[in-house]
Amino acid sequence: MNFEINFLEILKTSFTLAILFGCSMVMLAFVLERWLYYRKVRSNGAKFIEGLLRLLEEGRFDEALELCERCPGPVAAVAHAVIKNKGKLRRHIEELAHAVRMEQRLALERYLGILGTLGNTAPFIGLFGTVVGIIKAFHDLALSGAAGPSVVAAGISEALVATAGGLAVAIPAVMTYNYFLKVVKDVAVTMEMTQIRALVYIEGSDRSPSL
Repeated sequence: MNFEINFLEILKTSFTLAILFGCSMVMLAFVLERWLYYRKVRSNGAKFIEGLLRLLEEGRFDEALELCERCPGPVAAVAHAVIKNKGKLRRHIEELAHAVRMEQRLALERYLGILGTLGNTAPFIGLFGTVVGIIKAFHDLALSGAAGPSVVAAGISEALVATAGGLAVAIPAVMTYNYFLKVVKDVAVTMEMTQIRALVYIEGSDRSPSL
C-alpha cells in the first residue's frame, strides 16, 4: 500500500517536531548573531595590529591610544589597557590586562553554551519523538485489528521523521559551535600576543639609552 508523508501535518500533530522547529529557530538566531559579532571583531584585525605595533615602536603612545579607541574590539581593548596604564608597575599592568582579557573572553563566548546545548539535546528530543511515534503506531495496529502491517509502516516512517529532525538541528549546531570556539581561541591568543608585545615596547621606551 502506497502512502505519502505529510510533513506539515506531522509538524502540526507532533509536539516533539514543534519543539525541534523552535530549537532550529533559536539556533539560527544565535548563529547569525555570533557570526555578525565575530565578523565585526575580526575585521581589519591584522591591519590594526600592524599599525598599533608601528606606533608603539616609534613611541607614539597617544596616537596608539587613539587607534585603539577608533577600532573597538577585544584586541584593541587589551592594548588600550596596557598603554593607558604604562606608568604603573609591570605586574599591575599585566593584572589589569588580564582582567580585560577575561572580560572580553566572556563577551566572545556569549551564547555559545546555547548552541552546545542544542547540539547535545536535539538528537535526544528527536529520539524521544520517535519512541512516542512507534508506541502510537503499535497502538494503532492493535486497535485496527486485521488492517495489516501498512498501519505500522506508515506510523513508524512518520515517527522516524522526529529523529531526522533532531539530527537536522544538532549537526549544524555542533559544527557552528566548534567553529566559533576556534574563533574564540584565535582571538584569545591574539589578545595575549598583543599584550606581550605592547609591554615590551612600553618597557623599552622607559629605559634610558646606554651611553
